[in-house]
Amino acid sequence: MFIFWFSFASILLIFLLHSLVKFFNPNPRKLPLPPGSLGWPYIGETFQLYSQDPNVFFASKQLRYGSIFKTHILGCPCVMISSPEAAKFVLVTKANLFKPTFPASKERMLGKQAIFFHQGDYHAKLRKLVLRAFMPESIKNIVGDIESLAVDSLNSLEGRLINTFQEMKTYAFNVALLSILGKDEVLYREDLKKCYYILEKGYNSMPINLPGTLFHKSMKARQGLAQILAKILSKRRQMKLQHNDLLGSFMGDKEDLTDQQIADNIIGVIFAARDTTASVLTWILKYLGENQSVLQAVTVRIPLSQFNYLDFLYLQSGDLENDCSWLLVLASQEEQESIRQSKEKFLRWEDTKKMPMTSRVIQETLRVASILSFTFREAVEDVEYEGYLIPKGWKVLPLFRNIHHNPEIFPGPEKFDPSRFEVKALIIIFLAEIFVV
Repeated sequence: MFIFWFSFASILLIFLLHSLVKFFNPNPRKLPLPPGSLGWPYIGETFQLYSQDPNVFFASKQLRYGSIFKTHILGCPCVMISSPEAAKFVLVTKANLFKPTFPASKERMLGKQAIFFHQGDYHAKLRKLVLRAFMPESIKNIVGDIESLAVDSLNSLEGRLINTFQEMKTYAFNVALLSILGKDEVLYREDLKKCYYILEKGYNSMPINLPGTLFHKSMKARQGLAQILAKILSKRRQMKLQHNDLLGSFMGDKEDLTDQQIADNIIGVIFAARDTTASVLTWILKYLGENQSVLQAVTVRIPLSQFNYLDFLYLQSGDLENDCSWLLVLASQEEQESIRQSKEKFLRWEDTKKMPMTSRVIQETLRVASILSFTFREAVEDVEYEGYLIPKGWKVLPLFRNIHHNPEIFPGPEKFDPSRFEVKALIIIFLAEIFVV
């Protein structure tokens, strides 16, 4: 008996020692962790993060440690990355090594079968179905309907003092429903809106599912959304009609998604589309209001015949800021004239391909505003990057704003300048047009 207990104690001791060594030295290859500080035990540097502008916190860390560094925030050890190459490594090239991660309460609220919370074959299948619903063949027939929603929204604002972001959220919600449910959305819009708005209010609440709490109300609204979607699914199956919207794409899957999987992903798509789209639209309005030359470039049609040789001399003045403003105005002429000539009652898919100036305004807004400052990923195994170890289970945060505001990539990063995306092309094309005039 003594030998048995001695052997048992020895095995247990070896196991404990091995566990301790593994805990304190998770890196047998001796790769160093990225530079940086983990702060205090458990709380890490969370207080430092929230005691100042988070962008300032991350920028100061990047300045001190470089484009990859470690920290400890929100109860998690993290590796921050702030270069385009590193972001591509995590999000594209080696995406299989990093999984999206969300708090458990968010999974319950949006639905555990939503695309955000999965990897592998299931994620790939959902991604294919979502992309199929947003291919040109699917959305080109609703471009006019989207414009109609925009016109109706603008008309409803006349004579009112408004909160721009809230109005843009309403518009983005309506467009999201149109993309998901097609023209059937008008039949369910108000019921879905009522439930979703309650769900949204509790998204960042404490996950306490007791009567009276925001989280409890949100979970009940979540059930209401699922019930409405179940009715829509039942009706479509009875009618046996083909639909080119997102719901039709999900229902047409040969492997048959369950109703729960469909509902979870529909709610997830609404969540993903609404606030971010509304934020971008709000920032676009702000930047256009502050930059009248850009506003004129995307909205006003001025005949090229109004420009003369003096305009060409002005463009050669050497004042780059003014030169770019005039180039923006000149660039808009072809865009506006082309759309004006082909415009019928509503915009068509072909018209949206004739808006290079508008596209550049959107690109520059996405860069300057950086709606998503960062995103969370989690390493599913030990990963080596640029000679550093990213341990399994650590969070990895690509810092989009730091990339977008890097002066080495975007000179004068704080300036709103859509021409930065295609200045050379503008000069070549539109100086030639002035010579013709």
